Amino acid sequence: MKKTFLFLLAAAALNLSCSRSVADSTRQTKTMSKPEMTSTNKTEIADLGGGCFWCMEAVFERLPGVVSVTSGFAGGTTENPTYREVCTETTGHAEVTEIAFDPAKISYDKLLEVFWQAHDPTTLNRQGADEGTSYRSIILYRDEKQKLLAEKSKLAAQENFKHPIVTEIAPLKKFYKAEDYHQQYYDNNSNAGYCQVVIAPKLEKLEKNKVIQVEPQTGK
Repeated sequence: MKKTFLFLLAAAALNLSCSRSVADSTRQTKTMSKPEMTSTNKTEIADLGGGCFWCMEAVFERLPGVVSVTSGFAGGTTENPTYREVCTETTGHAEVTEIAFDPAKISYDKLLEVFWQAHDPTTLNRQGADEGTSYRSIILYRDEKQKLLAEKSKLAAQENFKHPIVTEIAPLKKFYKAEDYHQQYYDNNSNAGYCQVVIAPKLEKLEKNKVIQVEPQTGK
């Protein structure tokens, strides 16, 4: 993605910026998920934002019990936003992953535990070189139960961080699916510069700590 991506490596050579490594963002397929539909049969939904949704998607799809992960936008005011619009930081939206999971195999609490490990929740509107409100740490709850679990998990997670957690906890109004080329981005573009420099090391660390599986678990 990502704008103003500053590394010691030459950004232009490695094509580290997400926005420069994707096709024209005018190609898009948007759908909205209704907050009131928290559970369908054995599936429930979690909506989490921890910076670049390419990173978060790659992490959560490697958890047993996760049925699907969709990259998109939420938390703002603009209806049907495009990726380019969100990048202008005028929509109020954050990059978010919509995680469908089987509660019989993995709990909402467990997803939150992984969430705290998958990004730095103490940096305001920033994850690494990705900076702006669209990269803010955010948990969007669909009902009162999720809200209480999120607040409890945030308090517990604080013990693991030196600096205060700045993660926003807010009600989900609408989730907008991002353009098709953002979906399963890491799986389809693992050789891209951003994937190799940012996402792959994150996955390797979580795999080493036995937080996630090596391969995607969705669909299993």
